Amino acid sequence: MKRSTIGWFAAAVLAIGGSAFAYLFYFAGGSGEPTTELTTPTIPSTTVAGGDGSSTTAPEAGGTSLSFEIDQSQSTARFELDEELQGEPTRVVGTTDQVVGLVTFDSSDLSTVAFSDIVINARTLATDSDRRDRAIRGPVILDSGSDENELITFVVTSVDGLSGEATVGDAFVFSITGDLSIKGETNSVTFDVDATLSDESTLEGTAQTTVLRSDFGIGIPSVPGVANVSDEVLIVLDFTAVSG
Repeated sequence: MKRSTIGWFAAAVLAIGGSAFAYLFYFAGGSGEPTTELTTPTIPSTTVAGGDGSSTTAPEAGGTSLSFEIDQSQSTARFELDEELQGEPTRVVGTTDQVVGLVTFDSSDLSTVAFSDIVINARTLATDSDRRDRAIRGPVILDSGSDENELITFVVTSVDGLSGEATVGDAFVFSITGDLSIKGETNSVTFDVDATLSDESTLEGTAQTTVLRSDFGIGIPSVPGVANVSDEVLIVLDFTAVSG
């Protein structure tokens, strides 16, 4: 066989193999339709981490106690990471409005703040490419196409930087630390939070952190044209929470 023929044959095999691999990952991710209906978790009535790092009891409703639930119609969770796509630097952003959570605090004493678990449906994360979305839901990346890895959860263990009173118009800068579970792996991470009590019934702001995807067993499939995918992933929650 001539060298040119061998080269052509090898290129064809690689192209077919790459296409088959991409095909498998395209369908492995499923449709992206959630099978788990998100409901807002409750806040434990037992002791929780207070705003000053100590343990306290979640405030009961009524009086100066305020309770805010994430409004999905006004909130999004997203991830951002960098890659090279066909040789061009690309910022990949995936978003979903499928996020739930609850926070309560006594407006006369912010150290009483208490959080429920924050839950995100990872299967519904969407980028600007349906093919990429299916790959993300596949087993190498998030494996969110499987029921056991459909949800991402964040269990708050401590809060730092909240104290004093809260009045309408106040802005707060604080951090929350907790156990983040993705794809069956759990690591302690800290979110930096900027929040504003816009009015008596609305709390809005942003929480963000940077994690390493390798810490959660998140790989990247070998796909032609995709290279140098960053290990660092920015996770952001832009939230509007409303009182009932």
